[in-house]
Amino acid sequence: MIAVTLPDGSVREFEGPVTVGAVAQSIATSLGKAALAGKVDGKLVDLSHVVQADCTLAIITAKDPEALELIRHSTSHLMAQAVKQLYPQAEVTIGPAIENGFYYDFKFERPFTPEDLAKIEARMHELVKQDIALERFELPRNEAIAFFEGIGEKYKAEIIRDIPEGEVLSLYRQGDFTDLCRGPHVPSTGKLKVFKLMKVAGAYWRGDSKNEMLQRIYGTAWCNKDDQAAYLHMLEEAERRDHRRLGKELDLFHLQEEAPGMIFWHARGWALWQVVEQYMRSIYRKNGYDEVKAPQLLDRSLWERSGHWAKYRANMFTTESENRYYALKPMNCPGHIQLFNASLRSYRDLPLRFGEFGQCHRNEPSGALHGMMRVRGFTQDDGHIFCTEDQILKECVDFTNIVRQVYHTFGFENILYKIATRPEMRIGEDAVWDKAEAALIESLEAAGVPYEVLPGEGAFYGPKIEYHLKDCLGRTWQCGTIQVDFQMPGRLGAEYVAEDNTRKVPVMLHRAILGSLERWIGMLIEHYAGAMPVWLSPVQVAVASITDAQAAYAQDVAEKLQAAGVRVIKDLRGEKINYKIRELAMQKIPYILVVGDKEKQDGTVSVRARGGRNLGVMPVDAFLARVTDEDARRVNADE
Repeated sequence: MIAVTLPDGSVREFEGPVTVGAVAQSIATSLGKAALAGKVDGKLVDLSHVVQADCTLAIITAKDPEALELIRHSTSHLMAQAVKQLYPQAEVTIGPAIENGFYYDFKFERPFTPEDLAKIEARMHELVKQDIALERFELPRNEAIAFFEGIGEKYKAEIIRDIPEGEVLSLYRQGDFTDLCRGPHVPSTGKLKVFKLMKVAGAYWRGDSKNEMLQRIYGTAWCNKDDQAAYLHMLEEAERRDHRRLGKELDLFHLQEEAPGMIFWHARGWALWQVVEQYMRSIYRKNGYDEVKAPQLLDRSLWERSGHWAKYRANMFTTESENRYYALKPMNCPGHIQLFNASLRSYRDLPLRFGEFGQCHRNEPSGALHGMMRVRGFTQDDGHIFCTEDQILKECVDFTNIVRQVYHTFGFENILYKIATRPEMRIGEDAVWDKAEAALIESLEAAGVPYEVLPGEGAFYGPKIEYHLKDCLGRTWQCGTIQVDFQMPGRLGAEYVAEDNTRKVPVMLHRAILGSLERWIGMLIEHYAGAMPVWLSPVQVAVASITDAQAAYAQDVAEKLQAAGVRVIKDLRGEKINYKIRELAMQKIPYILVVGDKEKQDGTVSVRARGGRNLGVMPVDAFLARVTDEDARRVNADE
């Protein structure tokens, strides 16, 4: 007898081997129909998987979190089958599930068009109606290679040749289409009903720019229509908020081919940058950081000693002068260790906190560049804390509190905390890792926040906390981090005089709150759809005269505001006032002050708030008090 233990603790017994699908059917006919896969002893398997011995079993339906990836992976196979039926010359390569959808890469003689995508999607729906079974089978290595070469799929044969000897090769057949895949998959195409093909993009074979270019078709797939509709609506909203479009419309920045991955900041964009930087500078000061500045260019030998040369060489910009090799810094940590080493340090100096708005350069592939979100030149609100092992906990607790304060100030309340623990390949003794991981966990528990553990995802030199935040569209961004490093200080000769007069190597905590300022500002633009709160707005107030007769008064009002530190512009043109107001409103300026003869005579201004709200007439000083109060309190929403 085979005993199968279900999630509710009940046990079902079977006289011999039984498929997962049959177990589901035995529980309830409705469950058998809804079942997509099973989880045997914690491992996801097909419904056709045969249970041979006692086990635990959970039946996976569309209501389970595992269902979505299963559906998306299966839909990628569905798309590949449709492509092969419509365009038999196309060769299939790789087609995984990804966040929010799936893709499949094809080699095809011509570019796929939007009309092709419509045909492919229509054929996919036809295949769904046919409810074709997905059947798993295995082949020996040589037979699998011969099979794919025989049907003209050279890329699949190449993949198999790179799979280690002895590894099981599983294939999935659905009608006239067979694919190499580990699985698992849904039992039939009839389970795949909610999907949409999105776009075509170029992709190098195996992600290597030295290989040939393929065509990648992206799609999205969901368990139900409502979820897909919500996702597509989110994409529309994201397009409306795209920082590249808004950056141009609001005159904040631009990009151009002569400097790929670099930002040209316009005056208004740089004003926004300065607000962000100056606020973060105040955070440095309040929390005991010494702001420092390390060189952009450092000798290759330093990068070799730090370990970066071996790991990051391909992404470093290098140059040569007088027979010496240099690299533009991709990160700030080696420079900060040199600043630490510049003086003899004592245990009394620790913790020592260095902060820098450090400009870094990384030679990212051109295809990966994306506005301000992925660049080659960027500035980090970077910092390094040199401390003793006993000081790690307090520094991590304090840092988490700082992160929460900063994110709240910028208007982000939904923060996810994740702890990445020791990877398999690491350096340092386990006892040290134990202490570092315990300190990180205790720091989040002391902050009273829930957290997720990411086993094995720490850096090779130490564990870390990742701070992820969600924007108004529910998108998650990993921004802040604090990493415990027991290795690099010693590699670069950092030491301090301990209380017993011996020399010891400090622990270094790598930390950033915003991460890349470019990326952070891009996020802010999209989060607020360009309508920044008063304290962040590049232009806080616009003063517009109704006629030339009020131009001098408008000028006086603007100068008074400017003298108080308000970022203000004037519109004294001889245009109609409604036209001026419409134009200024398009610039998403928080306040528009209109001045006519009555306002001029009374020393007042007519105040219009963003969104078309008329706040009425008020004395200039009253308005000035209002706007400076909002700026000082860093109010994050239009009232």
